[in-house]
Amino acid sequence: MTQITVVIGSGSIGQAIARRVSAGRHVLLADVRQENADAAAQVLADAGFKTSTAVVDVSSRESVRALVETANALGEITGVVHAAGVSASQASIEQILHVDLYGTALVLEEFGRVIAAGGSAVVISSQSGHRLPSLSAEADRALATTPVDELLSLPLLQPGQLRDGLHAYQISKRANVLRVQAEAVRWAERGARVNAISPGIIITPLALDELNGSNGAGYRRMIELSPAGRAGTPDEVGTVGELLMSDRGSFITGSDILIDGGSTASHFYGPLAGLAPTPGSGDEDRPGEKSSRR
Repeated sequence: MTQITVVIGSGSIGQAIARRVSAGRHVLLADVRQENADAAAQVLADAGFKTSTAVVDVSSRESVRALVETANALGEITGVVHAAGVSASQASIEQILHVDLYGTALVLEEFGRVIAAGGSAVVISSQSGHRLPSLSAEADRALATTPVDELLSLPLLQPGQLRDGLHAYQISKRANVLRVQAEAVRWAERGARVNAISPGIIITPLALDELNGSNGAGYRRMIELSPAGRAGTPDEVGTVGELLMSDRGSFITGSDILIDGGSTASHFYGPLAGLAPTPGSGDEDRPGEKSSRR
C-alpha cells in the first residue's frame, strides 16, 4: 500500500521536513489557501516526489476530518507534519487560540485515530512557548488533557485572562508541547510516535519581509544577541524533523526540541534578559511563514 506523508501548512519548514522523510511516499500538501498548496506541490514534484493537494482549515473539525479521509483514500498515513498556524502579529487573540491551540489539538486527535503502526508526526511549535513563565500543574494538565472541544472554555483562556496576542500565542505554543506529550501515550496504542519542534527565527521569504519591515530592528537584535549570532534555515529544522520521524528517532516520543540558536538561553540568562519584547515577536520563529490561514 502507498505510504502517505501529510503536510499541513505548506511553507518552507513543512516542505523541508517532507523532503527528508518522504522518499518513495506520496506527499499530500494541505493549506488553507489552494494556491499555497499548489505552489509547494510543484516544488516537490519538480524534485521527484509524487504529490497531491487539499484545502484545510485546522480550526474546523469537519475540515480536518475531511483531510484525514482524503489522505486515507490515497494510502496508509505514515507521517504527519503539522506546520500550520497564525502568529501574534497576524491575528487576533481569538484566531490564535482557535488555530494555534485548538487546531493543533484537533489535528493530533483526528490523525491519532488513523496513523499507521510505525508512523510518526511532528508539530511545529515555537520558542515562544519556552518563554512563558511556568504555569501551575493544574493548568498544564488542563491544556494537555482537556477534551478538544472543551479546550477553548478553559478559565485561563477566557477574555481578560490573556494580556494580548503575544500572551495568547505563548500559551498556545506551550499547550502544543503539552498536548504532544499527552498524545504520545495515545499514539503509542497504535504503535506510532509524535514529537514537537520549537524553532527560533528561521529565514523564509516572509521572514525576510519582517526583517526588512517596521519590526526588523527588534528581530535583528534577537538574532545578534543570541549565542549563534544568526538566524536558522528551514533545512536545519528539516534535519531535526528527519531525526524525529525516522527510525533513528525511534526512542523519541512525547518530546520537544528547541532549535533557536540559543535565543531562549539569551532571553533568560544573557544579553536579551530584561529587554522589552519585540512587537509581534510571538512569531519570532517564522514571522508570517507558519500560517495555514494565509
